[in-house]
Parts: sequence; structure tokens; C-alpha cells
Amino acid sequence: MGGLLIRVLAVALAALALLPPSPAAADDAELLFRFRDPAITESSGLAVSPTHDDIYYTHNDSSAEPVFYAVGGDGRTKATFRLGNAEARDWEAMAAVKDPKTGRGVLWFADIGDNLDGAWPDISIYKVMEPRKLADATLSAVRYRFRYADGARNAEGIMVHPRTGRLYVVTKEFVGSVYAAPKKLRTDRINTLRRVGSAPIMATDAAYAPDGSSYVIRTYFSATLYKPSGEVIAKVRMPELQQAESIAYTRDGTALLTGSEGERSPVYRVPLPTQETPTPSARPEPERTEAAAEPQGLTGLNVLIWLGAAALAIGGIVFLARITR
Repeated sequence: MGGLLIRVLAVALAALALLPPSPAAADDAELLFRFRDPAITESSGLAVSPTHDDIYYTHNDSSAEPVFYAVGGDGRTKATFRLGNAEARDWEAMAAVKDPKTGRGVLWFADIGDNLDGAWPDISIYKVMEPRKLADATLSAVRYRFRYADGARNAEGIMVHPRTGRLYVVTKEFVGSVYAAPKKLRTDRINTLRRVGSAPIMATDAAYAPDGSSYVIRTYFSATLYKPSGEVIAKVRMPELQQAESIAYTRDGTALLTGSEGERSPVYRVPLPTQETPTPSARPEPERTEAAAEPQGLTGLNVLIWLGAAALAIGGIVFLARITR
């Protein structure tokens, strides 16, 4: 049976070879650090501290505890934090912003993974005030529960607009979508996520720029920059990673940070070309409010390629099953 499984995986990999090649690896990508903490084995979310210099936050993927880590620029963990009133079914993403009114950092943790597309009746996202001191502690979080207006989804990306505080979820699907949370979140009832636009195929993370002038969506293959309205700015070449899971902007918004799962996994810094960074104006661009803009949906060519890949993989599995009976 093990041999059959290996052969099936080989067929699946051959099918994936039919996919369009990703952009060449970024030549100017810089290895920022590697996580040194042996407890960080599946870094899935990544965010830059809004208030602590040279501090980066991460958390593990599924089957983990509601724990996140504050990591220094040398890759060493400075503090480990636990959310005492939270659970972690499948934490997939996080976001960090500075409250424009108070100047306090605000962290968001998204328990939004759903590989069965309906395994959970609802999903949860936790809001935590950023710790003032980097010392191990148990923190209290505010839990917000959500449901998608059009049915359950698997998702791995969240982003928060730094000026309005509005929360967005980006789904990980062949036909990905961006969903907006209500402007005002409620803790006494389930909040509804409504589709406001499309996202690239199999998106693994997303993030807003610190000034709100753009956002980025990461996939296994590349990253795409958008204006708040959903208009595509440009694609950004990413370094080759074992499993590209996370993305964030640097605090000054001039570069992107991207990471991977795995032990001692790396975090890379990818500079943004000036021409690919929108210039903020006195009147900010409106955020997405409806599903009219469709900048990065699945194209007809993508559909044909994925159908061909799926057919090849299924055919290979059936053939192998017959000859090994």
C-alpha cells in the first residue's frame, strides 16, 4: 500500500507540473533570519510588531495550542504568549496593526482553516492587545465568530485595514475570494462575512500595507499587490520556499516579508520596487464594498490546466489501483 501511495503522489506531482510556472525567484530577496525555537515547527502566520522594534510575531499551524511567539531579528524567541480563553482548531493567519486612536498595537489571530469546507459550523478570529512587555505571559482575547454568507470556505489569509480597522478574510480555493467582515464586530452573535472580490488561486496569506495604500495576497507560487479597491498593481517575485505560508509588510511598507513552514524555517525580505508601490494621497482610495471588481479570479486557461491536471491524477490513481489489485 505504501508503494501505491508513493506512485499516486508521483502522478499528482506530474499533474502539478502542468501548472503555469511561477515567476522566477526574487533575485534581491534577503534572508532576514531563521526561526531558532524548536517549538516553531509550522510557522503559518507572520506579522511585524507595530510598537516593538525588530520584533516579529508568528504562530504554528493546525494541531497546535493557542500560542504565539515574539521573535527578534536574530531568529531567537523573546517571549511566548498563550491566549487563555481561546482554542486553536486550525490557526492559519494573523495580522498586526496600530490603533490610530490609542497608538496601541492590536494583534489578530485567525482560526479559519477548514480543509473539509464545512467541518466547522463557524470560524473564529481573536483580537488581542499587543503586550507592552516581551515576557512570557497568558493573555486574554476577544473572540469574534463568523460565517460566510454563501457557505463554508477554507481560508488561510486575513488582513486588517490600518485606518478603518476593517477585517478581511481571503479564502484558499481554486476560485479564491476576498470576504469583508462587518464594520462593527459583535461578540454576542455570529458575524457574517460577505464576498467583495476575487483572490488568486490557492491563496495562503494576505496583508495590508501599514499606510493602507495597498495590500498583498500570497500563493504557493507568487504574490500580487493590489490597491484597496481591488485593482491589481503588480506581481512580485518571491524566493523559493518549501511551503510558502505567510506574508507581511515591513513596518515602513517598502518591502514584503515571507516565510515557510518547517523546523528552522526562513523569513525573507523582498524589497518592493518604487513603481510598484502606490503613493498615498490625502484622500485614501475606497476599500472594497461589493463584488464588482474581479481582478484575480481563475482564468479560462487556469481552469483548463487544473482540469487536465486533475484528470491526469485521477486517471493515474485508477490505473494504479487496477494493476495492483
